[in-house]
Amino acid sequence: MFTILGAAQPRANSRSPRGGFCDGLARRDFLTIGGLGFGFGWLSLANVLRAQESSLRSAPESGTGRRGGHHKAVINVFLAGGPPHQDMWDLKTEAPSEIRGEFRPIRTNVPGIEICEVFPRLATRMDKAAIIRSVVGSKDRHEAYQCLTGWLPNDLQAIGGRPAVGSVVAKLRGPVDPSVPPYVGLADRTSHVPWSDPGSPGFLGVAYSPFKPDGPGMENMRLQGITLERLADRRRVLDRIDTLRRDVDASGAMEGMDAFGQRALDVLTSSRLLDALDLSKEDPATVARYGDGKPYKYQYDGAPTCNEHLLLARRLVEAGVRVVSLSYGRWDSHSQNFDMVRDHGGKLDQCLSALMDDLAERDLLDDVTVIVWGEFGRTPKINPQAGRDHWAPVNSAFLVGGGMRTGQVIGATNRLGEHATERPVEVQEVIATLYHNLGIDVSSTTLVDPTGRPQYLVEHGPVAELV
Repeated sequence: MFTILGAAQPRANSRSPRGGFCDGLARRDFLTIGGLGFGFGWLSLANVLRAQESSLRSAPESGTGRRGGHHKAVINVFLAGGPPHQDMWDLKTEAPSEIRGEFRPIRTNVPGIEICEVFPRLATRMDKAAIIRSVVGSKDRHEAYQCLTGWLPNDLQAIGGRPAVGSVVAKLRGPVDPSVPPYVGLADRTSHVPWSDPGSPGFLGVAYSPFKPDGPGMENMRLQGITLERLADRRRVLDRIDTLRRDVDASGAMEGMDAFGQRALDVLTSSRLLDALDLSKEDPATVARYGDGKPYKYQYDGAPTCNEHLLLARRLVEAGVRVVSLSYGRWDSHSQNFDMVRDHGGKLDQCLSALMDDLAERDLLDDVTVIVWGEFGRTPKINPQAGRDHWAPVNSAFLVGGGMRTGQVIGATNRLGEHATERPVEVQEVIATLYHNLGIDVSSTTLVDPTGRPQYLVEHGPVAELV
């Protein structure tokens, strides 16, 4: 927790049962913003007001982010637990029964491409998607880190680790609209915490953390007991707080506080983000088309199959968000693999196809890249519990939009789905493709780490077949 030097500390019991609020501005020098989820519970008014000044001086990106304009964006749908590649996008009909499994392939609207029968809607939209059947370089680790950064958690760990794509974009591009954070993580908190990781800013520092809405409703994100008039009374507030000694701060914490403060004030004084997160403002027919993914089955310690998160992701992108990360379902199918795929796959088929249609109808498909993948694949051999275990040697990914060359399959695995036999695609190539689609050249772009050394975003270029 960061505080103003010399200022009084807030009492532990000063929060409302409904969320944080300013504990009487006449008695306190702090504003609590209940559920903004920036990583801090308390934001000093001095920082909020300083950030407001900065916001007024910074203009939105030209030609983008406003109604009537488009910006490049990514929606990263993480299938936490490791989805079974051979029961989704790479069926092995000629393999023995103990490997082949229970599903049959169905034709798509692209001649020669077949996918699992649980995806009939996606099959009719295959011309707008691409499948990579030969993703390599995954590690047997139950976490989202690699799918968010392209790196392993121990890389540059001593200086904070590698930043997620969303944090990099927030650093390099900034917000499209000052009232909308550039990077949002939607994943509900999971019992196995790494499966709901929204992404880390790594060595970039807390200023580039994802915004994470907190709580089931919008009430936590509203001013609690404070009017905008009182918040805007700078002279009175500034007379009541101490000056921050920024000249003695060498940790970067103050920079982070400025970023959080700016976001806080912009969010609180604009309805744009709140409106994007409020599905009651969406056409009911559109909400119904996505579905809700209920009942949530096979969830255990993972994420729910929350179809509405894909709709929220589209609404957030329209509002100006550049990168949205979310966790969909719990795919760690050591048992009941086929029942789980029927449940999760059928629900994913509904919401992902709805998202594809939605983006196309709104003329956003070429600007928004959607990627659907997990941390690794599953074993070719079915175990005695009708499950598949962890399999890192090969994985698959399903990609949509982003101006990519769609209607194709890239790579192939052997007859048993054990390893890549054609065009192995490194995880970092996939991440590099996301950067490319966001307009960032990974061959020339670097970020300076805390030691002063320039760091490339990834060590591989984008998937040439896609771009």
